[in-house]
Amino acid sequence: MIKIGIDLGGTKIEGIVLSEAGDELFRHRVATPQDDYKATLKSIIDLIGRLENDSGEKGSIGICTPGALSPATGLLRNSNSVCMNGKPVLDDLQNSLDQEIRIANDANCFALSEATDGVAKDASVVFGVIIGTGTGAGIVIDKKVLLGSNAIAGEWGHNPLPWPEDFELPGPECYCGKHGCIETWLSGPGIVRDHELHNNAFIDAETLDNKARFGDEEANETLQRYEDRMARSLAHVINILDPDVIVLGGGMGNIKRLYENVPEKWGEYVFSDVVNTKLLAPVYGDSSGVRGAAWLWNS
Repeated sequence: MIKIGIDLGGTKIEGIVLSEAGDELFRHRVATPQDDYKATLKSIIDLIGRLENDSGEKGSIGICTPGALSPATGLLRNSNSVCMNGKPVLDDLQNSLDQEIRIANDANCFALSEATDGVAKDASVVFGVIIGTGTGAGIVIDKKVLLGSNAIAGEWGHNPLPWPEDFELPGPECYCGKHGCIETWLSGPGIVRDHELHNNAFIDAETLDNKARFGDEEANETLQRYEDRMARSLAHVINILDPDVIVLGGGMGNIKRLYENVPEKWGEYVFSDVVNTKLLAPVYGDSSGVRGAAWLWNS
């Protein structure tokens, strides 16, 4: 049976068809209707119909969303496509398609994709991190997504930065209402804010990486602070979950020096005399969301 995955994004909706073996058969993208719940549902349904028509058969359907379903109400929450929040997305899609559907958030789909046939396909316990404008994560154990009783497993970005220095306290204000969350330090806006605070210069993360590679000392110092904060933050994950692999996705995952420098530092904070956990770049990158959605029926 084919597997259909849909990735609902703020500007685009992407659909994919995978074979049982994981080969990509078809892929399409459409624009996401803005601030219109019913139009967004229709776009998803129409895209599924197009993929089924291309394939000549129906298949399992998984949806990757920017939010998560509340275990209390079944309604979508925490989506940056705010028109979807508080809506019965799963029920409405299942009723319209007359078919059971599975839904997971983008971080869980990312982790599942890389754990199924990506860079962590041979690992038992995988922690998949997406760091861009925000910071999210998902946990996959033996190729099955761990949701947790509150559907928040992997919500690592809204824990406080571990082992903070005095100058890091109380930390930047987070949209969640707390101060000093990991997300406020490790997100793309977080590193930009930190550099501006220390150097009175507004430079995006990609430029900071480029400047550091060409010997800019201020940019290098910013990245060194960032690497130490990431090492502390991921050491907490290792101390609790002890994953085989941590996969680093999102825009910040494009900074290659992190894959060498962060593991060199996290041993200072991990409660062990050896750290075998690997920090790896994803195979599928931006496509991991839609592929992970398709793999939800294997999870």
